[in-house]
Amino acid sequence: MARDSSATKARLLDAAFSEFAAYGIAGARIDRIAEAAQANKRLIYVYYGNKEQLFDAVLQRALETGSESVPFDADDLPGYAGAVFDHLVAQPSLMRLVVWKQLERPGATDTEAASYRGKIAVVEEAQRAGRVDPALDPADVLTLVLGLSQAWFGAVGGPAAGGAGTGWTPERLARHRTAVVEAVRRITAPPPRDTP
Repeated sequence: MARDSSATKARLLDAAFSEFAAYGIAGARIDRIAEAAQANKRLIYVYYGNKEQLFDAVLQRALETGSESVPFDADDLPGYAGAVFDHLVAQPSLMRLVVWKQLERPGATDTEAASYRGKIAVVEEAQRAGRVDPALDPADVLTLVLGLSQAWFGAVGGPAAGGAGTGWTPERLARHRTAVVEAVRRITAPPPRDTP
């Protein structure tokens, strides 16, 4: 019977995501990833090269999944911020993975940099068209929107901390989401037009 390499790769990426989110690149162990994926450790090297390249593949997949799940919309930055918030609620370990990436590999990858440049250009166009307040630099607008969307997940004791007893009820999450959306609305809303 032929082995299903795509299923094995998916299991390896899922297991690696959990391992890297929990331990970072330096602390992650190939043996644990292989065991969690129920795969031969050698396949990690065959498919991905080494641990760092496996991390790159995990991060790339997470970015692609995020872009598909949360399309960027400069005409509705508050809605986009709320959707990012929802995505992180559904995948709280994603923020842990991002924090490990920033700690162990600061700076943006080529893919990340291209994605940010594209979003900044779209924000700039929305500002020129009067749909987004032009008072702030478009890069600052994007940074603030993303920062506000992620703020609760990076906070000490936030949803990304996980575990029982964190008190993150659906009602509390809804209040935080409302605060994120409203804050983004306030900083991005175009100024009122003068009426005669």
